[in-house]
Amino acid sequence: MAIILNGYDLTIEKVVKIARENEKVEIPRESLERINACRAMLEEKIKAHEIMYGVNTGIGEFSEVVLSDEQMEDFQRYLVYNHAAGIGDPAPIEYVRGAMAGRINVLVKGNSGCRPEIPLTFAAMLNKGVTPYVCQKGSVGASGDLAPMSQIALLLLGEGKAYYKGELLEGKEAMDRAGIPIPGLKARDGLSAINGSNLLTAMSALMLYDANRWLKQAEIAAAMSLEALKANMKPYTPLLHEVRGFKGAIRCAKSIQKLIKGGDLAEGKIKCKVQDAYSMRSTPQVIGAAHDAIVYARSQVEIELNGVGDNPVFFPDRKLQLTGANFQGSPVSLPMDMISVAITMVSVMSERRMNRLNNPALSVGLPAFLTKGAGMFSGMMLSQYTADMQIVEQKILSAPASIQSIPAAADQEDFVSMGMNTAIKNFQIMDNAYGILGIEFMAAAQALDFREEEYGFGAGVTKAKEVIRKYVEFLDIDRPLYPDHTKMKELVKSCEILEEVEQIVGSLE
Repeated sequence: MAIILNGYDLTIEKVVKIARENEKVEIPRESLERINACRAMLEEKIKAHEIMYGVNTGIGEFSEVVLSDEQMEDFQRYLVYNHAAGIGDPAPIEYVRGAMAGRINVLVKGNSGCRPEIPLTFAAMLNKGVTPYVCQKGSVGASGDLAPMSQIALLLLGEGKAYYKGELLEGKEAMDRAGIPIPGLKARDGLSAINGSNLLTAMSALMLYDANRWLKQAEIAAAMSLEALKANMKPYTPLLHEVRGFKGAIRCAKSIQKLIKGGDLAEGKIKCKVQDAYSMRSTPQVIGAAHDAIVYARSQVEIELNGVGDNPVFFPDRKLQLTGANFQGSPVSLPMDMISVAITMVSVMSERRMNRLNNPALSVGLPAFLTKGAGMFSGMMLSQYTADMQIVEQKILSAPASIQSIPAAADQEDFVSMGMNTAIKNFQIMDNAYGILGIEFMAAAQALDFREEEYGFGAGVTKAKEVIRKYVEFLDIDRPLYPDHTKMKELVKSCEILEEVEQIVGSLE
């Protein structure tokens, strides 16, 4: 069933379906009526020669230049040309599809003044699989994602390039093959198509979806390590976290309790310390804080997905147009910078547990570096090096982009969000996070194999180890580990461990 884009209820999950699963979209009649009402008001104002930014004026530093009636239409074309100024490699198709869905959802609010042909054409492109070729780099996140959105808007002129059925084609050929008419650009159409932070917001939506699923796997890996290290599980009593009140910590403690349920550790049959190190007993507080960060970031991203991110903004019922800065990406960039830190923080704790599994002084009787032949064999010693390298890269990338403004446009645009930098680096951080967590999973499975004759594990932990062993064998004697590390990274990214475990223990929400 097609996803209705009405400007009010676009969620992260719907963006994922449109962007990754090629779900079709539909614009309802009521939305088209709103667009037409706004367009009628705009045309009245044009006839009355009312000065309107970006309609009959230039933009940025040229906003005081008034255009003649003859210039207005050409201006929209040149505006798109000039702003299609990105550089380098193309953005993945899923990012571009997400951005197009987000832009449609802005335009259907009926506050942008464009013709209905603009969102309808974008919808047809989504539904028929025409995806513009868009350079990922070039946006400063204010006035929106102008450079990448302009490459999308080139298709409205029958220009640019686009992917269609696996081929990269000239824009007009892609549109012709798909049977999509070229709408052209009339007054206001070009600016309405490009003037929002839609690409960085779509990327943030996809990132948050992935981050939530990664965090649930971080809980599974933690539970495996805790079982292998004979942890004291009293710090995971939900009551302890309820009295403090952080929802993420309560959620995490309950999830880990689910994962170890039925095992000897959960039932108090294993002797443990009175109090463990922080990396073993403060997982709910740390992963929980990341959960809470995601909840906040999600709220901000979904507000943006359903808000009027445009300039100027028209209010047909009041015969009013207001110029402001609703394209500014900071409301998304700032919380998404926090997600950079959250994922890195949880990765650091993952590596610390992996260290305890390796270190014979800390591992409660496990063999040094998880090998039976210490001295001849080095076991998982070098796996830690690989995790550490990725964590350092994460730390470097976790510096916030939202404070890195560089003024542009002769200081007319003297504060910009740099939200695209946030969006790009978040995916780099997440790429490393898959690898780091994969190494903890691998080490924890190795440790549990050494423990399995001593005691039984929880059902969720047991299932996770079973899935891992489908891809990576027990490290009996040393072998090159790069294939195993890479397999584990891909396994975490696939979420197969999560899906299999949730079938056993229920949702880790």
